[in-house]
Amino acid sequence: MENKQQILTKISTITRRIEEDYPELTKYLEETRSTLPNNSGEATLNDSDLKNYLEQLESLIENHNKES
Repeated sequence: MENKQQILTKISTITRRIEEDYPELTKYLEETRSTLPNNSGEATLNDSDLKNYLEQLESLIENHNKES
């Protein structure tokens, strides 16, 4: 099982990949970030939230490649 740091590293890597290789998709990055809970009060990001976000980023690229 991956720890939080490993997941964050993957998120960073795929975000950079989107920015460099798929600039047309960068407009969706803010939208996918909005699915994460905000850090108000007691809210914290857990591994499940981060994994879901990573999967959304991966799906964004995958769907784009299918449509191209």
